[in-house]
Amino acid sequence: CYGQTASGKTFTMTGSTQNYKYRGLIPRAINNIFSEVGGRFDTQITVKVSYLEIYNELLFDMLSNVPPHEQTGTSISVLDDSKGEVHMKGLTMIQCKNEEEALNCLFEGETNRTTADNLLNKTSSRSHAIFTIHLESRSTIETSEKVIHSQLNLVDLAGNERTKKTGAEGLTLKEANYINRSLSYLEQVVVSTCDKKREHVPYRQCKLTNILKNSIGGNCKTILIANVFPEAHHLEETLSTLRFATRMRNVTNESTVNEALHQPLLIK
Repeated sequence: CYGQTASGKTFTMTGSTQNYKYRGLIPRAINNIFSEVGGRFDTQITVKVSYLEIYNELLFDMLSNVPPHEQTGTSISVLDDSKGEVHMKGLTMIQCKNEEEALNCLFEGETNRTTADNLLNKTSSRSHAIFTIHLESRSTIETSEKVIHSQLNLVDLAGNERTKKTGAEGLTLKEANYINRSLSYLEQVVVSTCDKKREHVPYRQCKLTNILKNSIGGNCKTILIANVFPEAHHLEETLSTLRFATRMRNVTNESTVNEALHQPLLIK
């Protein structure tokens, strides 16, 4: 979910906690996944969730036993494996048996998120948040050595902002600089991915692009929601968001199933 500050990205992703009717994409995705899991009797599916916040280029674990304000932001590291897949070392993954447990994790993470007040938005997100649902499925009928790994990244990006319009100063200005820089790197990565002649895509320029490497140019299907302000006053930012969305449309990915063999079972 991409767009300028106060255009409703967090509302799109998580929705309103007061009214079930206005629930966002993440609660709906959780509901859909557990409905699907419940209907597949021939498959054993394990569901785990993780919630990561990228704040001022530091990584915070929203589901850790240690509250975010006590975390240093350096305990989680981003690792690449031999296939080029990205893994998060040190990130808490919680196994959820039902929809309620997964929603509890989401709400717990939401309360830990960093927000601040600016001229456009009372609770402006000052960080990028990535809520990930990890699925591991194996058939109960066929040979159980085959394991399919799937991952759904639900990303609520912080809004790109004109600091003049938001009246940012002090800490909020520092946060805005980090946010705008990482979003400009994200744009560079998208442009590089579209250019077939380029051999190098600069994923490692910032934490956001490094973590979302799989979601932009990897083995995935990606949907971008562009949030815009309909007011004439914000025309420039709206055009900028739409330009980014146009670039994103040019990224082509071919997704395949991540099938692995469960080694201990295979040996057995």
